Amino acid sequence: MAQTRTYSRVAVTDAAASLLRQLTAQHGRLMFHQSGGCCDGSAPMCFPVGMFVTGPSDVRLGALEVGLDDPIEVFISAAQFEYWKYTHLTIDVVPGRGAGFSVEGPTGNRFIIRSRMLDDGEIGHFGLHA
Repeated sequence: MAQTRTYSRVAVTDAAASLLRQLTAQHGRLMFHQSGGCCDGSAPMCFPVGMFVTGPSDVRLGALEVGLDDPIEVFISAAQFEYWKYTHLTIDVVPGRGAGFSVEGPTGNRFIIRSRMLDDGEIGHFGLHA
């Protein structure tokens, strides 16, 4: 039997998923926004849903399944998406000081992005031209 491939622009490591479950218990439903820089560089910022309002200049990359009732949605600014549209992003966590406005800040950890280029199947699925 042939296996059907699932396509996504975003993923999460087990360590980041574990921290997200803890943070959800503390803060409620969460979401991510990946900006193009400024105050906190280009770190993925994690917010309680409703604390950061997305708009027409944001692109929904996908949602992270981390073992909660609701997936955690991931957005990126449209301008940054233009630079990264051929890139798959994985949210990971490392020790260190988190971004100033992101909920993991007080935990002694920070979320980071690990990236790779989309493969040919992903490029075709997302309607991009190689």
